[in-house]
This record gives sequence, C-alpha cells and structure tokens, in this order.
Amino acid sequence: MLPVRHLPSRARRALSAAGLTGAVLLAVAACGGGSGGQSASSHQTEHAGSAESTASATPSMAGHSMTGHPASGMGSGMPDMATGDGLAAQARGLGLTLSTSSLPVNQASAIRFQIRGADGKPVTSFEPDQTKLMHFYLIRSDLTGFQHVHPTMSADGTWTADVKATPAGSYRAYASFIARAAGTTIPLVLGQPVTVPGTAATVPLPAASTSTTVDGYTLTVSGDRAMAGMTHPLTVTVTRNGKPVTDLRPYLETYAHLTAFHAGDLAFAHLHPRGAVHGDHGGPTLSFEAALPRAGDWRLFLQFQTAGTLHTAALTLGVG
Repeated sequence: MLPVRHLPSRARRALSAAGLTGAVLLAVAACGGGSGGQSASSHQTEHAGSAESTASATPSMAGHSMTGHPASGMGSGMPDMATGDGLAAQARGLGLTLSTSSLPVNQASAIRFQIRGADGKPVTSFEPDQTKLMHFYLIRSDLTGFQHVHPTMSADGTWTADVKATPAGSYRAYASFIARAAGTTIPLVLGQPVTVPGTAATVPLPAASTSTTVDGYTLTVSGDRAMAGMTHPLTVTVTRNGKPVTDLRPYLETYAHLTAFHAGDLAFAHLHPRGAVHGDHGGPTLSFEAALPRAGDWRLFLQFQTAGTLHTAALTLGVG
C-alpha cells in the first residue's frame, strides 16, 4: 500500500498556498439562466464519453474575496491551490523528472515521471486534491491538444500517465499535486517541455469570445473585463437548445473544473471551485471570481459532466 495521508480538512491545505504566484480564484455555485457560439470538443479531455464519479461530493470552504482588489496573497482562506505556473521544473525543493522528453507522433502512449525531493529520492507521499493524488496536463504550444489525466503511482514513486495520440509539435506537460515532503505539505505545479517529432500544423488561437459550444451545450460568459492580478466576477451559463441546463453532475467534487493556459509562454492556472455540491442538479449558472496574473490571451478549458459524459469546452479570454 502506498503511503498516502489525508488532511482533516481542505482548509489546512489552503494555508500552504498563501501568496502564490499565478493564482486564480474561482467560486462555483448553482443558480440560473443564459445562452450563446465558438466550438470545442469533448475528445480533448480525459476519458471522453465516459463519466468519472467521486466517492463523495463535499462542499469547499466558504470565504470571500473583493472585486477589483489585487490578487496577490489570496491563498489564505481559499480551497487548496497549487502554487506555481508550471513554467519551472523545480520549486520549493521538489523537481519533476520525466522518463522521456519525446512522444511518438499520432500514437497513444504512456508518460512516466517522478516527483523528487532535494535529496534526489522520489516522493511517495501525496494528499488528494479534488479527490485525486495527481493531476497531469498536456498542451501544445498553440494551445490545442489539451489533455487532463489522473496518473497512477507505483510503490517506487513512479507515476504513469496514459495520454491519447498526439500530433506533431512542441508541448508542455504539467504535474499538479500536494506532496508531503520533509514533514511539510507542499501544493505545487511543475512543468517540462515535451516534443512530438514531425511537422506541426499550427492552429491559430481563436479570438476572445463570450460564448462557446461543445456537444450541443452552449456556455456563455458574462462579467467585467478581467485585469491582470485583479479579481473580477465571472459568470458562465450553461444551456442546451436554448434551455437552462440544471442536471450538471459532480466531477472532482465540483460542477466545473477549469484550467487556463497563457498564450505565448504557456503559463498554467488552475481555477479551483468553491461552493457546495448538491447532487446531480448543478447549473445552469456557474459563478466565478477569477484572477489571472498576466495580461494577454488565456485559453480556458472548462470540464463538466452530464448523464455519464464528461465534456470539455474551450474558450479564449482576454486579460488587460
């Protein structure tokens, strides 16, 4: 059995993330109404076409943040949030070591990696973050080919992430986790470049938009224009055939899992949910407080689950 420890509450893990760089704050709640078009595809996500259930859906911590106020130091009082933007392979005495820096073109493959401590030894003690011990992401430099998987760990601390076929191009892999090292809880995001050989057919980044569609669902975004380093209210409304969707099911302890990548440098931001989950009745409105640390375009990937299917919607958000 692997040595895994559980915190008594998500609040304790939140304290470790105070003062994070690249913070993104998110509050999700179930309320009502809206409509909206830019396309996305459910095959860009983990286990497309199948549901991933959680053993229990527990409410996140309650808390408050202030619109228009600086985002720095906002880890306090928030749900567990990994520090770092994934642009470094080492931080806080931990390092991400991949078994390979290259993947076969257009073939499903497995990426093996370890999180190593300052002594060079693999870390084997992790704590759950949204029900999972490890979140692994892969994205191409043009912000296509998004994958989010949950690797498994062997007794020696080696993680295995099964990824789908990847077209040629330059990618970045990210490991997001909460490690127990040297008696300390460390929430962290580390990253490494990965290459898929061949000539890449680069896809232009879609323009910033207030709506997107995936699998027949329309997601419409409303709220003030986001400014770098400031928190702003953001609302996403989910509809289908013009009617409000109210049957969102829990996925990773929430009704929406949101990840963002910055165009240009591929900085990573994970927008953690807040608010209670009430069975299979989420939606149609998801309320956010978002703070993105850099100006420019961010590509957002919002994952939500309905009737046994996991969907991934993609949308470009401009930050001033």
